[in-house]
Amino acid sequence: MFETLSDRLTSVFSSLRSKGRLSDADIDATCREIRIALLEADVALPVVREFVARVKERARGAEVSQALNPAQQVVKIVHDELIEVLGGETRRLRYAKTPPTVIMLAGLQGSGKTTLAGKLARWLRMQGHAPLLVACDLQRPNAVQQLSVLAERAEVAIFAPEPGNGVGDPVDVARRSIEYARQKHHDMVIIDTAGRLGIDQEMMQQAADIRDAVQPDEILFVVDAMIGQDAVTTAQAFMDGVGFDAVVLTKLDGDARGGAALSVRHVTGRPIMFASTGEKLEDFDLFHPDRMASRILDMGDILTLIEQAQRTFDEQEAAKMAGKLVSGEDFTLDDFLEQMMMVRRLGPIKNLLGMMPGMGQMRDQLNKIDDRDLDRIAAIIRSMTPAERRDPKIINGSRRERIARGSGVTVTEVNNLVTRFFEAQKMMKRMASGLGIPGMPGGRKAKSKKAKKGRRVSGDPRKAALGKAGSRPSPDTPPLPPGLGGLGGGKLPPGLTLPPGFDPSKLKFPGKK
Repeated sequence: MFETLSDRLTSVFSSLRSKGRLSDADIDATCREIRIALLEADVALPVVREFVARVKERARGAEVSQALNPAQQVVKIVHDELIEVLGGETRRLRYAKTPPTVIMLAGLQGSGKTTLAGKLARWLRMQGHAPLLVACDLQRPNAVQQLSVLAERAEVAIFAPEPGNGVGDPVDVARRSIEYARQKHHDMVIIDTAGRLGIDQEMMQQAADIRDAVQPDEILFVVDAMIGQDAVTTAQAFMDGVGFDAVVLTKLDGDARGGAALSVRHVTGRPIMFASTGEKLEDFDLFHPDRMASRILDMGDILTLIEQAQRTFDEQEAAKMAGKLVSGEDFTLDDFLEQMMMVRRLGPIKNLLGMMPGMGQMRDQLNKIDDRDLDRIAAIIRSMTPAERRDPKIINGSRRERIARGSGVTVTEVNNLVTRFFEAQKMMKRMASGLGIPGMPGGRKAKSKKAKKGRRVSGDPRKAALGKAGSRPSPDTPPLPPGLGGLGGGKLPPGLTLPPGFDPSKLKFPGKK
C-alpha cells in the first residue's frame, strides 16, 4: 500500500545522511521532496500543508541544530509527525457496562463491510468474546447468505430472521437482535448494514434509524483504502449524516497509494481502529499508528511480527522442539517439515520479511518469493516413507525417482532438498553441542589469551619466586627439609637460609597437638 511513499521518503533521507550539518536550504529541499512524495501518495492537500509546516518548524529548531546526527533527527521528526497524522495512539474498542456491546458497521457499497464483519467477529472470538453477527443488509442480493457463510467460517453465531434480497425491515431486525443476544448470552453484537452508493439520502436515513434503534456503543466507518481522495469526501458525508466513532481501513494489501489512511483521520478527527490486510478472515488486526509509521519509513514492524508468532506458534510444540535441539537428538525431516509449516502459518513469507527493518530496499527480491516453493518442499517430504524421513541417508537413486514421481517434481529438486537438509542437520547438531561458543549448552570454554613466551610460571609461590630469579639454585644450596611445603628434598631458593640448629620436626602447625 505505502510502497511508493516509502521509496520516496527513503531516498530523501538517504541524501541527508552524508551531511554533518543541515542548512536552511537543506531543510527546505527536504520538505519540498516530502511534500511531493505525499501528494503523489494521494494525500489530501490540507493534510500535506499542515504536515510539511510542522516538520519544517521542528527541523529548524534546537532539536536538530544541536543534534549529533541532524539527518537522523529529521527522520525522527517525520516519524513522530506521521504517527500524529495516523492517530497518535492505538484506539481500542469501548465496551458497554452492561452486555451486550453493540458495534454498527457503515460505509459505501463495495467497501468490504460484510467481509469485515466476519473478520471482526473472528477477532473478537479469539479475544475470548461470544460475538453475534446481525444481517441488516437486506438490500444487496445474497448479502444475508454471504454473512451466513462468513459466520460459519468464523465459528460464530448469526441472527438473520429475514431472507434479504429486498425483503424485510433492517431497523426491526437490528432492534430484535439486541434482545436475542441477551437471551443467548452473547456479549458482542456486530450489525452489518447496507452499503450506500455515493451520498444516498434514503440509505443515510436508514443507517440513522438503525443507530437510533440500537444505540450502538461503537459506530465504525468502513473505508476502502484504494479509493484515494474520494474517501475523505465520503467520510465527511457519513460524519454529517450518521456520525461514527472510528474508521476501519480495508484492502490495505492493494496497490493503491495509501493517501486515504493519511487523510481520513486528519479530516474527520476520528482515529483508525482496525486494518484489514488481505482476503482471509485472519488478515485483520488493530491499527497501530506507530507501527504503520515505521513501515512507511522502512524501519520495520518487529512487534507485529512477534505478536503473529505468539498467536500462531504452539508453545508446547516450540518447547518440545527446543528441548530436542538442546538434548542433541537427531533433527529429522519430520521436524524440518513441522518447522516449515509453523512458519507457513504465519502468512506469506513476503509479508513476514517485509516487516524486517531495511527490507524496502530489497523489494524486487521479495516480490520474487513464491510461497508455492514451500508447498513443493512439503509435497516432497510427504512423499517419503517414515524410514526415509528418519534417516535420509538411505534415499538412493531409485528412491529419489519414486519420491519425485509421487510429489510431481524433478529428481534434481529432490536432490537439492536432501542436500539442504543435511546442511541444516549439521547446523542443528552444532547448535546442540554449543557450537564452541562459551555459555552455550555443551560449548567449549573460552580460551584465555595466550601467555607470553618464556618460562611457564608455576602456581606455587616458591616455584614462582624461583622462576623470577631467572636461574636454578646452585648445588651448594642446602636441601629443603622433608615435609616442608610437601616438597621434601627440594632446594631452597637463592638468598633463603635457615637458622642454625633449625629442627623442622619441632614445628607446631595449626590443628596439630
